Amino acid sequence: MLEFFVYDVFTDRAFSGNPLAVVMGADALSGAQMQAIARQFNLSETIFVMAPRDPAHAARVRIFLPLAEIPFAGHPTIGCALHLAGGADGALVLEEEAGPVPVQIASGLAEFAAPVLPVLSPEVVAPEAVAAGLGLEAVQVGFGAHRPCIAHAGPGFVFAPLRDLAALAGARPRGAAFDALTGEIAKLYCYAPEGAGFRARMFAPANGVTEDPATGSATAVLAAPLLAAGALAEGETRLPLRQGVEMGRPAELGLRITVTDGRLAQVCVSGRAVRVAEGRIRVPGA
Repeated sequence: MLEFFVYDVFTDRAFSGNPLAVVMGADALSGAQMQAIARQFNLSETIFVMAPRDPAHAARVRIFLPLAEIPFAGHPTIGCALHLAGGADGALVLEEEAGPVPVQIASGLAEFAAPVLPVLSPEVVAPEAVAAGLGLEAVQVGFGAHRPCIAHAGPGFVFAPLRDLAALAGARPRGAAFDALTGEIAKLYCYAPEGAGFRARMFAPANGVTEDPATGSATAVLAAPLLAAGALAEGETRLPLRQGVEMGRPAELGLRITVTDGRLAQVCVSGRAVRVAEGRIRVPGA
């Protein structure tokens, strides 16, 4: 039996934010066994904790969606780091498949630096394709200099800026049109202006995630579309983001971006987490 803990991440209130299962002592598990456990929890992501390769680091981890492994993700990084810290402030490093991820913790707030700086892909994403894929009108896609695009930082996302919160609330994946829009990039992140920051939604039905309450990795990758839209000044920009509102699981994420000589120099995402459950789970096949 393996010990596990369930956290709600990017929130300080139970039963909001994005649920995460943290499975401890996973060193002897195969990838297939981890995938089976992730399917059993059926949360957007499950993180498996193992001994680090570098003893100076806190842990080696692997992260699974219900149907696939991913090299890096935000809310597992935040939740796992806060769990391993046990309420203490300080710094730790998680060895993720994408590379070492440093996390700073202060007063219950964890902030990680993206292991790979995001970049835009050259593919052109037509507003009409976004509108068809989300069941919207083309005039509802884009605002200011924000245009649909694809960006990567390990994980890749189709980014769909939407005109306002009404368009965001009305967005839904629409069958074949959505499948054609996402193609090899199975995850679509849409965002609209809200206050000093943005409100967002993320859909990844092909990965077993109909909608994600909070997506830290997409929040980090968003820095590339924001830079392209001229939304980032030289130096440091801090932006608040909300996600999961339309699902009834509101989440709050902090995005801190440093631009040097017109280029991304660092991208950090921050959030909190609260433990909501714990227990033991059988090892598949044992």
